[in-house]
Amino acid sequence: MLAWTIANQKGGVGKTTTTVALAGLCAEQGKRVLLLDLDPHGSLSSYFKHEPDQVVNSTFTLFQKRKELSIDLVRECIVETGYQNIGLIPSSMALATLERQAISQDGMGLVISRALAAIKGEFDIVLIDCPPLLGILMINALAACQQLLIPVQTEFLALKGLERMTQTLDMMSKSRKHPLQYSIVPTMFDRRTQASVVSLRSIRNNYESNVWPGKIPVDTKLRDASKAGVPPHLFQPDSRAVDAYRSLLKWQLSRRASMRPVEASADGVVS
Repeated sequence: MLAWTIANQKGGVGKTTTTVALAGLCAEQGKRVLLLDLDPHGSLSSYFKHEPDQVVNSTFTLFQKRKELSIDLVRECIVETGYQNIGLIPSSMALATLERQAISQDGMGLVISRALAAIKGEFDIVLIDCPPLLGILMINALAACQQLLIPVQTEFLALKGLERMTQTLDMMSKSRKHPLQYSIVPTMFDRRTQASVVSLRSIRNNYESNVWPGKIPVDTKLRDASKAGVPPHLFQPDSRAVDAYRSLLKWQLSRRASMRPVEASADGVVS
């Protein structure tokens, strides 16, 4: 089972859209996909009409009952999205309280790793959407994945968020057995604006081999698909953005040979 985290320490760069787009394309290929929403705002959950202030079981449940994590508990948290091969563990607004709890409680950093270890044979790929700040939720998401995707809007202010994100990765790599592989995904590219063109050039010059060779263009069909609650490839199969996401998925999967699958160690932690 592959686990990919979609993260950036800046909001509004296309994390949730990227998560949904890749999930839909993976499902189209017949892969069993699980989505995890670790953002208290719950944009991913809301996309599929599950409101964070109304759900019964959620990603918060995994933290709340972390001492009794089991395959049955994780299964109870999975809800339907209305789309074949795509399951979701929705967000809860209660996730916002975890930072205070984490200060005084042990074992909070590996909850998602242990949850994925419990269901490792049930899905082919897990996509984790997390909030745009470094805290216990992002730490969980990074600890649980083999590959990180960093969507970066092609504009100047977004480059600062990318810089903070790579600094976080450098810090976390010291506590991992294996360095975390990451791919930078340029998003919201508008070739008509100098800001987009210059920012894209800067991203590619500064991060070189870690940057996906393509880019996700500005496309109003993505916004329309989100409003309708439909994965982009089903809403407008031939849109420019969907074509770009297909290219991104193909590129990501081509790197699979160098990724380590999720495996549970003796203590139940995903490595």
